[in-house]
Amino acid sequence: MPDITVFSVLRESECAECGTEIFRSGLLRMENGKPLCMACADLDGLLWLPRGDAALTRRAGRYSTLKAVIVRFSRARKRYERQGILVEEDALRRAEEECLADAEARSRARERAALLRADEDEDYAKAFAERIGELYPASPPKERLQIACHTCRRSSGRVGRSAAAKQLEESAVDLAVMAHARHAHSRYDELLVEGVDRLDARAEVAADVDRVLRSWRGTDLPGR
Repeated sequence: MPDITVFSVLRESECAECGTEIFRSGLLRMENGKPLCMACADLDGLLWLPRGDAALTRRAGRYSTLKAVIVRFSRARKRYERQGILVEEDALRRAEEECLADAEARSRARERAALLRADEDEDYAKAFAERIGELYPASPPKERLQIACHTCRRSSGRVGRSAAAKQLEESAVDLAVMAHARHAHSRYDELLVEGVDRLDARAEVAADVDRVLRSWRGTDLPGR
């Protein structure tokens, strides 16, 4: 069955049944196109569990026979975003007791997962730096590592997190090295600060970037 949805309102409203005023950030449920307060929606016996603790939310939701999802509209993102859940008091108490009982074990598991991710990221960055050395043998070793660490950072959204980069494909490595050369060995950043359009700034520094790449490769590159 789909979850019951409750809205945290952005502006004041009024219950269609009892006339109770629902203030900003208050909760209402829409039923047949009409807003209802929590009492008239028969949800006033539930407790609000804010988002943020995934384990507690998962357990409380599992143990609560009656529950609802709280959402709030984000004007910035133009979408409804989850704010938490409404659950029965006994379900929340049971979930809290379980979470307290295994808090240490879950903390250790998180630490192990974080260490594993760090090891994976370190190995990936080293492999990426080695691949840069293969393609750009005259590049400074220190800058190879800088490029790799910057490009391969988890959740960065950079080219290093792409599928092509993870396969160490030449095209992805080229993009990462080119981006570094643009920022570190040209006036590109200065031009951006001066208000020059990004594409115009790239065009203006293209020759400087190309010289750096040719130097690092040790051979002439065709025009890019």
